[in-house]
Amino acid sequence: MGNGESRVRGLAARAGGWSARHRWAAVGIWVLFVVLAMGLGSAAGRVDVGDSDQLKGETSTAARIIEDAGIEEPASETVLVQAGDNDLKATDAEFRSAVTAVVTAVEKTGEVTDVTSPYESGTISKDGRSALVQFDVRGGSDTAGDRVEPVLNAVEQVQKDHESLRIEEIGGASMMKTFDDAFGDDFKKAEYSAVPVALGILLIAFGALVAALLPVALAITAIMATMGLMGLVSHLQPMSETANSVMLLVGLAVGVDYCLFYLRREREERAAGRDARTALRIAAATSGRAIVVSGVTVCVAMAGMLFTGLAEFEAMGLASLMVVAVAMVGSVTVLPALLSLLGERVEKGRLPFLRRRRTTGNGDSRFWSAVLKRVLAKPALSVLVATGALLAVAAPAAGMKTQNLTLDQEFGDSLPIVQTYNRVNEAFPGGSEPAEVVVAANDINAPEVQAALAEFRERAIGSGASRGPVEIKLHDQQNVAFVHVPLVGGSDQDKASASLEKLRDEVRPATLGEVDGVEAPITGQVAGSKDFNDQVVGSVVPVFAFVVVFAFLVLLLSFRSLTVAITSIVLNLLSVGAAYGILVAVFQHGWGASLVGAEGVGAIITWLPLFLFVILFGLSTDYHVFVVSRIREARLRGRTTRDAIQHGVVTTAGVVTSAAIIMVAVFGIFGTLSMQSMKQMGVGLAAAVLIDATVIRGVLLPAVMTLLGERNWYLPKWLHRMPDLTHDEPPEAVAPPVARDDEGERVPV
Repeated sequence: MGNGESRVRGLAARAGGWSARHRWAAVGIWVLFVVLAMGLGSAAGRVDVGDSDQLKGETSTAARIIEDAGIEEPASETVLVQAGDNDLKATDAEFRSAVTAVVTAVEKTGEVTDVTSPYESGTISKDGRSALVQFDVRGGSDTAGDRVEPVLNAVEQVQKDHESLRIEEIGGASMMKTFDDAFGDDFKKAEYSAVPVALGILLIAFGALVAALLPVALAITAIMATMGLMGLVSHLQPMSETANSVMLLVGLAVGVDYCLFYLRREREERAAGRDARTALRIAAATSGRAIVVSGVTVCVAMAGMLFTGLAEFEAMGLASLMVVAVAMVGSVTVLPALLSLLGERVEKGRLPFLRRRRTTGNGDSRFWSAVLKRVLAKPALSVLVATGALLAVAAPAAGMKTQNLTLDQEFGDSLPIVQTYNRVNEAFPGGSEPAEVVVAANDINAPEVQAALAEFRERAIGSGASRGPVEIKLHDQQNVAFVHVPLVGGSDQDKASASLEKLRDEVRPATLGEVDGVEAPITGQVAGSKDFNDQVVGSVVPVFAFVVVFAFLVLLLSFRSLTVAITSIVLNLLSVGAAYGILVAVFQHGWGASLVGAEGVGAIITWLPLFLFVILFGLSTDYHVFVVSRIREARLRGRTTRDAIQHGVVTTAGVVTSAAIIMVAVFGIFGTLSMQSMKQMGVGLAAAVLIDATVIRGVLLPAVMTLLGERNWYLPKWLHRMPDLTHDEPPEAVAPPVARDDEGERVPV
């Protein structure tokens, strides 16, 4: 057939062909879709995950009891009054005067209620040098941070008047305000800087402003549409701010990637001398198909989060799945239309100071050509060295410890409130994060219930789980009581968890558990961390199995090769394992942590390993599908397997490298934030993408495929009846060479 008549089939090819023929209709439909999604989503509003939906188990039961009772728990605050370098005691007149001044000052603000003096509640440390003034902030706990500033100012003034003592405030509201002030702008800068960073890298990659803007525009419109869809879907599956942030991260990554893959192939075909129509058709049939296969596989990986049973994970999974699907659809529909409309104008805005990267005469990367020459010369040695290196990097993951990070682990000494947190825990172990027993009864004032509450308080201290004071707060009308139990162990999660187990397994059954009709779930920071950790660990096997099995099936159907599907899964798992190893080495053991501005905190945040597995498995498949599709295409065109491997790797090296650099840069931004959990996420994602785009795709993949040879395309006879989701690759078109100047521009004839 002629230059413009190669017949192709497949969803991506048909979609690209239709869009190229109906350019304005395709663009108009996309714009209408984005506007409608945003408008309908805004009108519907977003329903966020409620406290009772966050976790299963006791934490969820406690939240349900509180919600059903209609009790709005206020944000509790504590003022630590502590002797400095003097011998003052809580019984001394000067100390008492300071406590009275604190009580008076916070009451005068009008923003607090239920102010309790330590002399009434007994919240005086054993050494008599520390005392706690406790109170609640008026109004809802969610917005308490906005109203606590007058109280903080009042406490600060009392401190100035009593310089011989240390007077500091800490609590839910003050921590909320501190974090918002310290890190609110931090997060905004990270999100706002991600787009300029991606655009800058694309400018270098393409050397033209219009070509660089297209991927960013696609990603942003896909994100905007998904934000609207999240509002609609949230009425069936509640969403959250965390899910929104993850959606932005994933949407920018895949949106730019997909557009980059498509655009680079179209430019490559035009540079080879093909006319605009043929170049676009080939890009649709090849890169377009790779995008569809990759998108479906990534969606499958994201869907794995729906099997955790955790509302937050389900929200993140669904939001990520939607943005990937929207970006995928946009890449194979509106992008071909835009490329058809722009034509040669996609090269507009060329940056004269940016010369094209050094390439060989056929457009292949010289660097990767040199690497591939050595890898293919000794594939067995390359596999041995690369696999050994990845397994060595992954080895620390065998000792991974997960937990919700405490305040001092999350922020170190970067905030004054962290030092206050540590001082409160030293003087009152567990006092800053006590366990909360939510007791619900038919009649909370019944003699047997009151007796059980009193006995629970005594046994909690007698068992060694708490040193007290154990506080009981009754809500008579709702027949609910809150019992606050400071846990022995304080900020030491292991010791505090042991104290929690004593309460749950020993103290509660022998006291409240003996009264019929009484529910007494134990919640709190330590309990929530344990319940969350237990549920995440319990969901690991089903999530891993779902993602691996369904990704395997998608790859098998897409490439019709059992070998390709198996090697894809194994290589992706190696990549994820290496990322885990880096996380544990840097953030758990502290090896080289200072190099990334972090510190070893002894644990990995609970949600991160499962989150990383799903995200990285999806993104790794992204690159893998793109590279293997190019190899398969070359093989079907008649090249030997070895030549096809070399051709496929070196011709995709530029786009994979550009996409990886963008991802590493965007993820690296989150690694610069002050919160250790965000550092862990950013460093883990950036390291994994870097490993995946270099060691996996540049060394291990070609070496393994070279060793396998023709067995790469093995498909058992009994699988031949599978649906054929492949497409007919267009044959090489014969075209005259195109003269170009030193800047890569076409020379008019």
